[in-house]
Amino acid sequence: MNKTRPAPDLWLLLCILGLLTIGMIMVYSAGSVLGFHDYGDSFYFVKRQMLFAGLGLVAMFFTANLDYHVWKKYAKAGLIICFGLLIIVLIPGIGVVRGGARSWLGISSFGIQPSEFMKLGMILFLSKWLSSENFNITAFGKGLLPPLGLIGLAFGLIMMQPDLGTGTVMLGASMMIVFTAGAKLSHLGFLGLGGVAGFAGLIIAAPYRLKRITAFLDPWSDPLGAGYQIIQSLYAIGPGGLGGLGLGMSRQKYSYVPEPQTDFIFSILAEELGFIGGLIVLLLFLVLVWRGMRVAMTIPDRFGSLLAVGIIGMVAVQVVINIGVVIGMMPVTGITLPLISYGGSSLTLMLTALGILLNLSRYAR
Repeated sequence: MNKTRPAPDLWLLLCILGLLTIGMIMVYSAGSVLGFHDYGDSFYFVKRQMLFAGLGLVAMFFTANLDYHVWKKYAKAGLIICFGLLIIVLIPGIGVVRGGARSWLGISSFGIQPSEFMKLGMILFLSKWLSSENFNITAFGKGLLPPLGLIGLAFGLIMMQPDLGTGTVMLGASMMIVFTAGAKLSHLGFLGLGGVAGFAGLIIAAPYRLKRITAFLDPWSDPLGAGYQIIQSLYAIGPGGLGGLGLGMSRQKYSYVPEPQTDFIFSILAEELGFIGGLIVLLLFLVLVWRGMRVAMTIPDRFGSLLAVGIIGMVAVQVVINIGVVIGMMPVTGITLPLISYGGSSLTLMLTALGILLNLSRYAR
């Protein structure tokens, strides 16, 4: 195999670095008040974000220069490890509970989220499995159901934490791979009906999820309860106008918007940088998705194509859900904005995955 390859896609790289830079600035701005209040340090969140970004950039550099075919060899072992971590995190005394979900492994404030690893692990394994020459996904029983069963098992373990947001992102990215691999629309449509029923069951089974649905439809029906997050987010976005109040000038980050440095960081960004700032971020994500899909369409082998679809699908689904929640178009699910929000596991794993995408772009010429 030819060892001399062109440089990675420059547009992809610039979008990644641009979004990461904006994220650093906004993590400091959005998290400074909470950091000082809780830890006595306005730089608390951004210092930790810089640490994880450094680790993520090292990982991205490594994966961007590692031949993507290598991942075929380790995809199965990686998925087994991810399943093991998902089981371990559910054990009381080992898994750490934060925000009502037992989804962390670690000590004190340092930890990892196994569900974040599962997103990438599932993408790698499905890309290998569904790209096999002797695998016929058009067959319903022996082709489509086995990968869907595997995806469902991972989703079920994530939901036991529970973490609906991360599970939905994993499910969405995985289904994009299944669809791209050639699954019949009739089969997917039939199973989709069952999926919708199951999704409705998950919502009804947990009262807090049902409250979030009703709050999404009419947040002012419970302004101090289930609708509080959406209302405060909209109060942040509205005054931002065209150009924003100015960097660092947010009012809603003063303990009004919950977790302003993570799930609702885009609302603070829109308040401080306005419509123009929010539009720039969305355009950067659109260019990233466009260049990623271009890689998927032009890379010469099926494994690489499915892998690119999975990675860019993971980014796209997460962005759509996060922005949808922040602007009140979707129920609150607890999803970070890729490369922008504060978060160790999510940022490091996202940069690692994007490094793989950069490597794929070196072959898609």
